[in-house]
Amino acid sequence: MGSIEKRHGVLERVIRQPFTMVALGWVLLLAVLAVFSPYLAPYDPNVTDVLNRLRGPSVTHWLGTDDLGRDTLSRAMWGSRVAVLACLQAVGLAALIGIPIGLLVGYKGGRWDRIVMRLVEVEQSIPLLLIAFALVAILGYGLFNAMLAVSIAFSMSYLRITRAVVLAERPKSYVQAAEIQGYPISRVLFRHILPNIVGPLIVQTSILSGVAILLEAMMSFLGIGTQAGTASWGAMLEDARRFQVQQLFLSLVPGLMITVTVLAFNIIGDGLRDAFGIETHARKSVSKSRAVRPALRIQAMGKEQAEAQRPSVLSVTNLEVEFPQQDGSVSHVVKGVSFDVAPAEIFGLVGESGSGKSMTVSAVLGMVPPPGEVTGGSIVLDGRELVGISAAEWKKIRGRDIGVVFQDPMAALSQVHTVGMQITEGLRYHQKMTKAQAWARAAELLDIVGVPNARARLDDYPHQFSGGMAQRAMIAAALSCNPKLLIADEPTTALDVTVQKQVLELLLKLREQLRMSVLLITHDLGVVAEVCDRVAVMQHGVLVDYGNMKDVFVEPKHSYTKQLLLARDGMLGANPRRSS
Repeated sequence: MGSIEKRHGVLERVIRQPFTMVALGWVLLLAVLAVFSPYLAPYDPNVTDVLNRLRGPSVTHWLGTDDLGRDTLSRAMWGSRVAVLACLQAVGLAALIGIPIGLLVGYKGGRWDRIVMRLVEVEQSIPLLLIAFALVAILGYGLFNAMLAVSIAFSMSYLRITRAVVLAERPKSYVQAAEIQGYPISRVLFRHILPNIVGPLIVQTSILSGVAILLEAMMSFLGIGTQAGTASWGAMLEDARRFQVQQLFLSLVPGLMITVTVLAFNIIGDGLRDAFGIETHARKSVSKSRAVRPALRIQAMGKEQAEAQRPSVLSVTNLEVEFPQQDGSVSHVVKGVSFDVAPAEIFGLVGESGSGKSMTVSAVLGMVPPPGEVTGGSIVLDGRELVGISAAEWKKIRGRDIGVVFQDPMAALSQVHTVGMQITEGLRYHQKMTKAQAWARAAELLDIVGVPNARARLDDYPHQFSGGMAQRAMIAAALSCNPKLLIADEPTTALDVTVQKQVLELLLKLREQLRMSVLLITHDLGVVAEVCDRVAVMQHGVLVDYGNMKDVFVEPKHSYTKQLLLARDGMLGANPRRSS
């Protein structure tokens, strides 16, 4: 109901705008005239009556006649059909071309983004009318050929605005959650990102519709649009220009139709922009060149060595993550990190912001943001080396073998899809369940994580959940495919103290119930002391302390760990080591 409520909220805001409602009424009237003009027009628009040429308004001809005695009102009504067809062709074809390309290049970035944007800049440097003249010269006269040039220009506008909003959406947690589920790019783009960016695209469509009608009239006026004799507003203006002296009223009707229609679409665009709450200032995007990537050094363990070590669900060995800099140097954000997570163990990775813990997890997920690279080390999940595998192989692992719980559930869950849809999507994609099976499993998962009245809550949207319940729903989605490893990235930071305790107790319960391994990322030593079996402490990309709770909390070896403990002691007025 959240998406429906959101649409209702937009609709209510539009209804409260009287000018927007009047403009919508005019556009609706045009649509009716376009469809029913053969039945509503009092005369055939092409029937001539030279005895009554260039007459003003009268009882028989309400808006007068043109130079051939044709009824001006009928021609104006039939002209609305040409205007609407031109608008549908130009805007519809442009949206079909520009939006998918904009989604793709905004999402992928890198080389393809730079190439496409350079081509867009080249196209937009060429005047639109020059492209129209060229296409008409090659393909011949006609409305479709003339508006094809407009479609090309409009597709570039759709591409640019789609790319811009996708760049803003790309880093958000709900997109990362979809990627971690292993969904193909097409599903991420069209099922997850596109519904969340539809507002700016609707506004753009309204504005471009007005421009399309204006351009159609301009081309028909110049004689490269509709064929001679066709009733269109632009052609009517051209006829009026030649006979302006004999009949001043002749240009008034098509001129008003064009002006009011274009103005109506602009008012609708402004109203929708306000209703959706879209910012109007331009967003600048900076494309950075990617430095040459260093050679990957995989230090995978041999079979005998792996078997000799204690069993582990996840084993990270000498992990290196580097980011090339503009000056040619390299920033080492993760340096020689090694740890392992045992079956049914909760392992804590602790450190302040910028310590490298989140980048370590990104490497484990195969999602180090470009231009960063895993340049050395080994990451083994349940006996399988992950460093160096293909993107297609990663899609089979994320969401199925690795589940992720993010810090802010309201950001990680898509606000335009129901909770049930977001849980069942992974089940249907990875487990190939039917809709009924996935729905039943989703209700079971919500019940497992402690969401009351689970089956009924599947139809709710994230905003209808409290923070704690939303976090439980996200955990349910992460558990949907029975992952071998659950990564919990600051799962309690956005919650109050009472709800934090409930979520931590839930993680402990799930560990016991499902025999699941958990990699807990946090900066809160109290959380670590309460739920973790072992812990690793990171500073400046290096693992400085590693061991069980007693080794790290009671007898810390590194000065940084001691400082963290003293800092927490100072904030709480108590020693956190007592809780371990």
